[in-house]
Amino acid sequence: MRQIVIIGGVAGGMSAATRLRRLDPKASIIVLEKSSYVSYANCGLPYHIGGVISRKQDLLLQTAESLNLRFKLDVRVLSEVVGIDRNAKTVRVADIKEGTEYTLAYDQLILSPGAQPVVPPIPGIERALTLRTVEDVSRIVDAVDDGPKSAVVIGGGFIGIETAENLRHRGIETSLVEALDQVLSPLDAEMAVLVANELRRNRVELHLGQAVAAINKDSVELSRGDIVPAELVILAIGVRPDTRLAKMAGLEVGPHGGISTNSYNQTSDPEIYAIGDAAEKVDAVDGTTSLVPLANIANRQGRIVADHIMGRETRWVPAIGTAIVKVFDLTVATTGWNEKRLRAAGRDYLPIHAHPSSHAGYYPGAKSMAIKVLVDPNTHLILGAQAVGRKGVDKRIDVIATAMRAGLRAQDLADLELAYAPPFGSAKDPINMLGYIAENLTSGFSKSVQWDELDSYLERGVALVDVRTEEEYSRGHIPDSINIPVDELRDRLSELPDEEIVIYCQVGIRGHTAASLLRGHGYDVANLDGGFQTWINSPAASTVAFVV
Repeated sequence: MRQIVIIGGVAGGMSAATRLRRLDPKASIIVLEKSSYVSYANCGLPYHIGGVISRKQDLLLQTAESLNLRFKLDVRVLSEVVGIDRNAKTVRVADIKEGTEYTLAYDQLILSPGAQPVVPPIPGIERALTLRTVEDVSRIVDAVDDGPKSAVVIGGGFIGIETAENLRHRGIETSLVEALDQVLSPLDAEMAVLVANELRRNRVELHLGQAVAAINKDSVELSRGDIVPAELVILAIGVRPDTRLAKMAGLEVGPHGGISTNSYNQTSDPEIYAIGDAAEKVDAVDGTTSLVPLANIANRQGRIVADHIMGRETRWVPAIGTAIVKVFDLTVATTGWNEKRLRAAGRDYLPIHAHPSSHAGYYPGAKSMAIKVLVDPNTHLILGAQAVGRKGVDKRIDVIATAMRAGLRAQDLADLELAYAPPFGSAKDPINMLGYIAENLTSGFSKSVQWDELDSYLERGVALVDVRTEEEYSRGHIPDSINIPVDELRDRLSELPDEEIVIYCQVGIRGHTAASLLRGHGYDVANLDGGFQTWINSPAASTVAFVV
């Protein structure tokens, strides 16, 4: 009888185990998990801190007993694998509860050890709590129940922000420290500002561009000398693949520090597979490897491995990296690459910004979104997207991620037939509008200028024209711009200079109309992408006095 040993449970390991059982009712399937919990909702842990998920039991999806009852899986918790003998095809297991060790044979071995929190060598770091497992969240909840007045979260990524939000739900004065100059590094700067504003609106104090120098008894000292009150300190600066067993076994490790695998998730030893956060993934944009610690990818890899072990045909799928996070009343989502990564890789790209409503504006409750799409100017394929808003963000990012998987060009978004009724969308859905914008730009009909390019245009004497109403202009405008409302533009052409012109409006739509009109009259004109709304949220606006 075939014996398959799986090291690590949760998303990847349990997905592989249950799929294996469905494919082979007789195989011996043994799952070894060093913690007390083998199947739980890892992504729900921060919400237990805030009491949004009130019972810890609701996070526990399956137990060793329930998995044995339903699937006849041999699940052994508190069992840590401390060595792999590839020649003998055995693993050495430490029974943590009994304090003993034993050897276990395998025909195939699946590594799903996950990732470990990054813990830097900061003085006093032993006082910081990490959030990765059920045991971790229990320790944090106990600490929160002790009634601390202040907390510092170190790290402005997904987990750090979710943790900060839930600490505020518990009434704790919370500060968030991030060494980068923005929160949520997958976002570009002008999108991350929206998230930072939402955090500040909900009284999360941000310390950006600073590292933690030391953790004291009841405070945290920052690299610039600031002292931040901190009765509770939570560390959330990221994770690294847990490759200790793989390295001990002599398995190949990839350039990003994860376990190297092929398209079937086989390691350099074909009888050993690696899945989940510990394994490097092939990136869908450029075909190189990357680390994408997401639960849905781990689940998919578990299924692929089970199918391959059982001789079934498998589908190789590269990783796009689609992620979403709730930030108080905001939804923030990303897929693919951001502009920073494209620029660092030397890739050409065309950015597109839009600020559509979540549904038809005449139906009550419509909310504005900010969406950014990055397009390959040569192939017109979508390289990545980001979206921030209070409603409708999730379904738009999912459509874009699906379009990327299908290999659609950006202009093909205009042709998608999406569900429409006033409470849910618009006749021209935001996705369709992105397609129209892309079509105009890639065909050469329109020309755009980005917020971070505007200064260079102005420095060489390009005229800047604000085509919003006088009232909008009076409330705030970009310096050195002249105001000619779009509805008056046709009759005031004589007021325009003969040189190159950059047009802007609030979100880009009126700007497109104005630019088309001027182009028809022979002007060399470009539209500020995303309009004043994108510019005002960008770093460019933070250094000037733009309000009259």
